[in-house]
Amino acid sequence: MQCTHEEQITLKLELDYKLSDAVNSTGRTGIHDINEFMYYAGEQLVGYIGICDFGGTLAPLEITGMVHPKYRRQGIFSKLYELAIEECGRRNARGILVLCDKKSVSGQKFLERVGAGYKFSEFEMYLHDDSFEKIEKRLCGINFRKAANADAFEVARQNTIYFGDCPEKENENDPNEGILLPEDEERKGMTIYFAEKDNQIIGKVHLQMINGLGGIYGLGILPENRGKGFGRAILLKAIEKLKDAEATEIMLQVAAENETALRLYKSCGFQETSVMDYFELK
Repeated sequence: MQCTHEEQITLKLELDYKLSDAVNSTGRTGIHDINEFMYYAGEQLVGYIGICDFGGTLAPLEITGMVHPKYRRQGIFSKLYELAIEECGRRNARGILVLCDKKSVSGQKFLERVGAGYKFSEFEMYLHDDSFEKIEKRLCGINFRKAANADAFEVARQNTIYFGDCPEKENENDPNEGILLPEDEERKGMTIYFAEKDNQIIGKVHLQMINGLGGIYGLGILPENRGKGFGRAILLKAIEKLKDAEATEIMLQVAAENETALRLYKSCGFQETSVMDYFELK
């Protein structure tokens, strides 16, 4: 709270997700992996860096952290950063992304100093009004079907199309090896739905509910189904599903360069609240 209040920034720590992962893990993740690094001054926690592992072993690891404003410029973050990078190396990470709010002056300067290369930016957007209630709800006959582990490679294939993720060649003994498993994700609070029309998959979306906050992620439409209003239909159906689950707030994240998605989300009542920059370590 002190860090976010001091600089008026957002920290994407994903603590609820990681806690759920620890509680509900099926054993596919490494039991010896270290994801949290903390620095104490006496009994007071003054520094933290965390590693997030999304998308199985095929996705890059994401790291983000903070230092108490009164304890900065003492090398605390540099030490935590060094430990986190060593851990990522031990795990043979496919890549490392470091997250930093665009408004964080200290964070941006640190990443420039360590030579991290800017990769992309992501808007965090919240549904601030009920504009979507006024929109004609043309759901286009769309239905949601919950994805199962048997659908894991299809989820990975679509992520490649939408976001550039690159699934590895299938293992003949285990075609889902290293790929995000939908049933595991659901145990952590993230449910993956395929959007179907006439029993054919046209896209997907990931929905999360944590402490009354509903999140919409990974929304995409297969190329052959674009330009038909399906994106709006899936978004509105996702909002309805989260409201039915009694979400008190609804948010989503979208790449800053995705102007088409930005226009869609704004037209449905979402407003930008922060911008998160992603930096890549070569």
